[in-house]
Amino acid sequence: MRELMPETNIAVGLDIGTSKVCIAVAEQDASGSLKVLAEGFAHSEGIRRAAVVNINKTVAAIKAAVAEAERASSIVIHGVNVALSGAHVHCIQSSSEISINQSGIVNESDVHRFLEKARANIQNLDINHEIIHVIPQEFIVDDQDRLLDPTGMAGMTMRGSVYIVVGLKTKIRNIRQCVERAGLKIVGLTFKPVALGMAVIKEREKRGGVAVIDIGAGTTEVTLFLGGAIHYSEVITVAANDITLDIAHGLQVDEEIAEHLKIKHGCADSRISSGNEDIVIEACEGYPQKTVQRSLLNLIIEARMMEILELVRDALMASGSYEAINAGVILTGGGSLLQGAVELAQLVLGLDVRIGYAEGAAGGMNRIGAVNSAVDATALGLVAYVYRNNMSGKNSFATSAAVPEIAEPKSKASQGSEDVSAVQEKNVAWKKVVDGLQEWWEKL
Repeated sequence: MRELMPETNIAVGLDIGTSKVCIAVAEQDASGSLKVLAEGFAHSEGIRRAAVVNINKTVAAIKAAVAEAERASSIVIHGVNVALSGAHVHCIQSSSEISINQSGIVNESDVHRFLEKARANIQNLDINHEIIHVIPQEFIVDDQDRLLDPTGMAGMTMRGSVYIVVGLKTKIRNIRQCVERAGLKIVGLTFKPVALGMAVIKEREKRGGVAVIDIGAGTTEVTLFLGGAIHYSEVITVAANDITLDIAHGLQVDEEIAEHLKIKHGCADSRISSGNEDIVIEACEGYPQKTVQRSLLNLIIEARMMEILELVRDALMASGSYEAINAGVILTGGGSLLQGAVELAQLVLGLDVRIGYAEGAAGGMNRIGAVNSAVDATALGLVAYVYRNNMSGKNSFATSAAVPEIAEPKSKASQGSEDVSAVQEKNVAWKKVVDGLQEWWEKL
């Protein structure tokens, strides 16, 4: 049996999405940067618009993603920080005011009292919802405002505003069941936009207003950050899967072919799409070969993407802080990878737009054998959230298998007395261990 050693500096993030499950394993170096050890992906069929609709399929997808990450990192994962999102999650603004302790210097206890009072000030929170986060937006110590961390400040009173994230208990319970049935412990539940913001927002962008738009398979999530703190969020239940369904209906093809056409040939902005060539769909499962015009494909994609972005624009306008978005828009999620998505977003939103990769998390990313992608940003942001909130010091996320020691050679007499078949079995087992270690080293 392998000896397992606890890893004290490993963190694991789990993002359970509509079309995929992504898990990221990383550790933090002395400079604060994240070293990505492994990532695991699995196709998901048990989630619809960020809500669990099939427990068994979701559990299977989580297990598959975990297995891939464990093979790549040679560690055993047992704890995860899980992303939480969906239309059932909403946010409440609250405020609080307290007197600072007798020393007149704000300490952690004061901050804790401030947040607890803000939590208690919530009204009309029904028994069907539970609080996920109490996120400070701004602290004001006496007349000193716009403080994100008031610890160490001198004053008599502290007041400010907080953003309280609440979710439906039954939806959260379903997520918990899936993760636990997959053999994992939930170390934390983190509001997805918070993790995503930590991953994709660069340090210089935090000083101004920036919007993060996550176009996933089932939902589009709009989040506004001002001065580095979350100030507004909204979930739109129209997303990339709706584009696929439109293509399937418009071109009369099945969803798998529609998804392939979208990714390989599609363009979201007709202004930059070139040519009107025919796209050949090969004969499959008894159906004849057919051709579709690329211009028609792109017309279908553009119409739905335009609708999504117009809903995003309406959400940003509703926030009351549209004019404060001077750092632009960060587009992320699988839908952001469509050709022309950035150009169309700039046109509809009237703001500068860029694709968001997990490069802002905890000072940078150092990937091992991985390619920067907009689809894994949430999982990596979840890892960054662990370190930012000192969750790794209190919890163990993984253990590593110790390398087996090579036994001392036996004398010829003892070797002769050992059963030949047992020796062969041991040699085969040892070869598997060596081959496994060699494969792991080559991946590094």
